[in-house]
Amino acid sequence: MGGSAPQPPKAAKIKVGTCSWTDPTLIESGWYPERIKDDADRRLRYYAERFPLVENDASYYALPSQKQAQLWADRTPDEFTMNFKAFATLTTHHTDPKRLPPDIRETLGKDAIAKRRVYPKDFPEGARDELFKRFWVGLEPLRKAGKLGALLLQYPDWFVISKENKAEIVRARELLPDDRLAVEFRNATWMSERNREETLRFLDEHGLTYVVVDEPQGFPSSIPPIAAVTNDDLAIVRFHGRNAENWKKPGLTAAERFDYSYKTKELEEWLPKIRELAEQAREVQLLMNNCYGDKAVNNAAQLATLLQD
Repeated sequence: MGGSAPQPPKAAKIKVGTCSWTDPTLIESGWYPERIKDDADRRLRYYAERFPLVENDASYYALPSQKQAQLWADRTPDEFTMNFKAFATLTTHHTDPKRLPPDIRETLGKDAIAKRRVYPKDFPEGARDELFKRFWVGLEPLRKAGKLGALLLQYPDWFVISKENKAEIVRARELLPDDRLAVEFRNATWMSERNREETLRFLDEHGLTYVVVDEPQGFPSSIPPIAAVTNDDLAIVRFHGRNAENWKKPGLTAAERFDYSYKTKELEEWLPKIRELAEQAREVQLLMNNCYGDKAVNNAAQLATLLQD
């Protein structure tokens, strides 16, 4: 994909990192030295000395504040990149009302506030737009520091390809202006053989990065590992692991679902695809999301080494 845009330079910048530096299982794994593991400031500095990229998933659960964003900017080196997972409500996921700003929570009404989960349909007109605005504003310190990477719009399993859902994505593009937006699907209809070209063309037309994934196959949510570029500025691959047994098992934590260590051969399989992406995009981001213990950081370091060989 890429339309009639000029061909990007061949020497793409490739950044490797993980989808968390704060996961409790990572902290307890021993990867962080004992003197550092309980210090939030030093943990991020330690991580950023070893990887040029990280994805921040805290923003999925609560809107980021400018004060916190400034701390993240201050604790990382000049060339560091921090991606952000969009706040749950922005991508049609459910949200605990307690995680909403008080003034927006009060607009929901008593019945909705009493729920443990609220969905976009529960919000009055304009309230979700305000959440988009606050999410965007909260990241301004990182934007000013040149450290804000992509904003990940990860849509849920039930988000099928449709006219309405395409409009939802376009609206997100309008409400998050200027920033790099990356779209990850969790419903196979978007990348079925029938709809694949349509999906990639749609993302291309709206300047959105298609998120390439490596994940367990055989589920309605499974997206095939297809390397595609829809925005010649940025390509992203997220590695979720291949723990098919745990992938949809009820009652497990997110970390347990991603409990998987990639074998060298499995990472090597991706090298030709990564090089293909690097020929079409100016920057390629490779993010390990197998965040269980130190598996993500170890695989990220391993992949970075393989790319240097």
